[in-house]
Amino acid sequence: MKHAYRRPESALVVIYDRQGRVLVMQRQDDPEFWQSVTGTLEVGELAFNTALREVREETGIDIQKAGYLLTDHRHTNQFAIRDIWQHRYPPGTPFNTEHVFSVQVAGDDQIILTEHLHYLWLDKISAMEKVWSDTNRLAIKDCVPDRFMPT
Repeated sequence: MKHAYRRPESALVVIYDRQGRVLVMQRQDDPEFWQSVTGTLEVGELAFNTALREVREETGIDIQKAGYLLTDHRHTNQFAIRDIWQHRYPPGTPFNTEHVFSVQVAGDDQIILTEHLHYLWLDKISAMEKVWSDTNRLAIKDCVPDRFMPT
């Protein structure tokens, strides 16, 4: 049986609500790793469609059905693939390219976890402190409007 490797290209979606709280989720395979929605682009799939699909799969929120606006920040990050996940990618693939998106939700959406242990709604600063990756931290900083910051 041939091993199907992941593409080293993903979508990251920062979800925040009308109060500026950011949704962060705890990974099942590494409980120290908290993150926003993220997922690999499938063959032939556009990053925008990956973002829509991953939010639906990981949280149960259907952005289009709910009438939310998915924002493509037209920004990509490149980061080194963690050693513990290297086996998922073709041999010799050191980096992943991540497309950054965000969506503002009402905040009363039912969250249905399928790939994570727990979730939290945190203020912007706390969310930036909680997430594991630098690229996720930067995405929260850049995507969640500053009007939600304490004065």
